[in-house]
Amino acid sequence: MAEDVDVGQSCLSPTEFRRLAAFINGYSGIKMPPSKRVMVEGRLRKRLRSVGFDDFHSYCHYLFEEGGLDDEAVHIIDAVTTNKTEFFREGEHFQFLFQVALPDLVSERRAPSLKFWSAACSLGAEPYTLAMVVEEFARARGEMRYSILATDLCTEVLDHAASAIYPEEAVAPVPMAMRRRYLLRSHDPALRQVRIAPELRRQVRFARLNLMDPSYPVERGFDAIFCRNVLIYFSRQDQEAVLLRLCGHLVDGGYLFLGHSETTSGMSLPLKAVGPTSFKKV
Repeated sequence: MAEDVDVGQSCLSPTEFRRLAAFINGYSGIKMPPSKRVMVEGRLRKRLRSVGFDDFHSYCHYLFEEGGLDDEAVHIIDAVTTNKTEFFREGEHFQFLFQVALPDLVSERRAPSLKFWSAACSLGAEPYTLAMVVEEFARARGEMRYSILATDLCTEVLDHAASAIYPEEAVAPVPMAMRRRYLLRSHDPALRQVRIAPELRRQVRFARLNLMDPSYPVERGFDAIFCRNVLIYFSRQDQEAVLLRLCGHLVDGGYLFLGHSETTSGMSLPLKAVGPTSFKKV
């Protein structure tokens, strides 16, 4: 006997998808071509059930005709954003930071107190990797103060990142010496989990931020900003606008790191390339 199929809930019409895609793009900058329709359907199904709708038609009517977007916007963005994370991802950036950028930044400060921003922190691997590298540098040099702001559009990943708990396999890229120093194993070995050590957690604060906002409600004067592997989802025009805003929060002589598949070619930005997708503000 064939299984009953909830056709209404499983099918997002082309018109409804276009409306959702336009909202997602306008709100977050993320492009949603027609090829993403099945993905959006799959990721929003759970949200439909949780708010009591039987099909996408009723849900979209609630969103666009009854003002439901006021309550649902954050949940939709949480559902459709992709959150890939990895400790020491694109490790050349962290090597450059340790060997070149940090010595340069410290040499410019009489009483070094450095500020860093992970501008698309996802599940937290990037800011905690950054904290490990800066902490290693501080240990080698003696006293040095630093702080890390970690922001993301997705509230669910921010909650996970703030917990600082990861499966053991997720921290495999962390060098063994750093694992021993900065990772704590669960008291229950069966869980196979680790947690970031409290001395690093204290250096990182998490906040929700939309890179598409016309201005960012965070302080200026960051010494280095990491904004990696998120701009690939934006249009060229939005990429340049975001980068200009980020540059406004960067000190003169500060560093900006992009993902290896991202480029500033053809953009009018106060940056000079100093390494692979590594830039210095001039």
